[in-house]
Amino acid sequence: MKATDIAFVKLVGIKQSEDELSLENKKDVHNHINTIHASAQFTLAETQSGLHLQKLFPELEGLVVPLLRDSSMKYKKPATSKLTAHSFVDEESIEKFKVQFVKKGRGTLSVDVELKSSDGICVAQGTFGWFISKI
Repeated sequence: MKATDIAFVKLVGIKQSEDELSLENKKDVHNHINTIHASAQFTLAETQSGLHLQKLFPELEGLVVPLLRDSSMKYKKPATSKLTAHSFVDEESIEKFKVQFVKKGRGTLSVDVELKSSDGICVAQGTFGWFISKI
C-alpha cells in the first residue's frame, strides 16, 4: 500500500514525490495561530518513517505487520510554509534489525525524521520506533 493511500494521510493532505512526503501550508491544517498544526506535522513525520521502512525492506511488504511502538517529536520553529519530510536510519541499526528478524521473525527499528520548511530550515524532528513482526 502506498503511504498516500491511507485515508487519514489523504485527509491531512500529504503528498508523495519520490521517497519524500510533503505537506502544503494550507488553512485546513492550521492551528489557532495560523501555523501548521503539531498533529499534522506529526502525521507527516510518522508517515515518512513508515515509507522509509517500505523503501528499506520492500521484500517484506505484505509479509509483516509494522506497528509504531514509540515516538518522540521536537518542534523547533513555527511551520509557516510547505514542509518536506526527510528520513534516516544508520547502517548499524539496519544490520541489527536484520539479525533480530532472521533469528526471531520480529525486530525493532527506529527511523529519524526531519521536517524542513521550503527554505530548508528544520522546523521539527522526531524518532519513530517500529516493532516489525511476521504475519
